[in-house]
Amino acid sequence: SGPICPHCDATKIYRLEVAGTKRRVLKCGVCRKQFSITVGTIFEDSHIPLTKWLTTIHLLCASKKGMSAHQLHRMLGITYKSAWFMAHRIRHAMRQTAFTDKLEGIVEADETYVGGKTHGITGRGAANKTPVFALVERKGRVRSFTVPRVTAKNLKTIIREKVDRGTHLMTEKFSAYRGLSKEFAGHETVDHSAKEYVRGRAHVNTAEGYFCLLKRGIIGTYHHVGSPHLHRYLAEFDFRYNARKITDGLRSLLAVQLTEGKRLQYR
Repeated sequence: SGPICPHCDATKIYRLEVAGTKRRVLKCGVCRKQFSITVGTIFEDSHIPLTKWLTTIHLLCASKKGMSAHQLHRMLGITYKSAWFMAHRIRHAMRQTAFTDKLEGIVEADETYVGGKTHGITGRGAANKTPVFALVERKGRVRSFTVPRVTAKNLKTIIREKVDRGTHLMTEKFSAYRGLSKEFAGHETVDHSAKEYVRGRAHVNTAEGYFCLLKRGIIGTYHHVGSPHLHRYLAEFDFRYNARKITDGLRSLLAVQLTEGKRLQYR
């Protein structure tokens, strides 16, 4: 319905041309401040053309296991640093803050470990790895989180915040999950240490499938993910997984709609 001033919400707006350039800016007729159409989005103050931004968004949305910054740098003709920063700003926008409704139905809870150079011990107890905890609805959505340690307190806090109390939980037979049957409609477990992976409807194979996709992307596409940035990669994989039933074009459009108000600065 037309431009609105981001400073005072006025609708009396003038269009100005910057002398000697093709650039156009908007000026508020009330507060007299200038602004551009990208203000308040991840594109604000960027010297990279919007065409390259939108191409990057589409490539990240259409690539099942993501796209490396080096590949973006080669395809778009921009520096590696710019490609890396653009991708992180887009991942930051993909973080689904509007996702406030709790998971319900049958929800699988599981954890995995990402990164680290130490070989030998795998799974719980592995050194130099970052724990990742995921909640996955059967045939539905996923929410994944980095956690400092895999403890009953950390895992149960997330479960209580993100899962509806009428939910049937599926987990491994791990002491951190004990007592959840008293708080939710149901809680069934499988014992992987005893080679039990499915018992009736009890399994965590959906969560394991999500972790396979995540690790193939990190190992095969990104190769190395620093722990301070891992939560943004999780946002990217969560976004694609949750929008997996729509086309690449609609998924890209959804990502563009999320770019407002989520500007990530390099520092």
